[in-house]
Amino acid sequence: MKIFGLFLITTLAEIIGCYLPYLWLREGKSVWLLVPAALSLAIFAWLLSLHPAAAGRVYAAYGGVYIFMAILWLWAVDGIRPTTWDLVGSGVALVGMAIIMFAPRSV
Repeated sequence: MKIFGLFLITTLAEIIGCYLPYLWLREGKSVWLLVPAALSLAIFAWLLSLHPAAAGRVYAAYGGVYIFMAILWLWAVDGIRPTTWDLVGSGVALVGMAIIMFAPRSV
């Protein structure tokens, strides 16, 4: 559960770091949004380094959590309710993440 929580926080840092420049570029918001965006992306990179598994495995599994969080962001921030297919796809991605991160290994 600790690893999954770390993934959620890491994902949130990345999404915020990417969403703020989107607001500046696409929605005409202040260029000053780039400051917290850069900070959020720096935090994202630092959080990735806290994961206990090998970097490649973390990056692969992280993609599944990112998909799940992006769908939640779609609903919570963009105000668009996910479709059944959005939820099924997110579930499949989370199962893939769990297989990558929690499968038994000899090494």
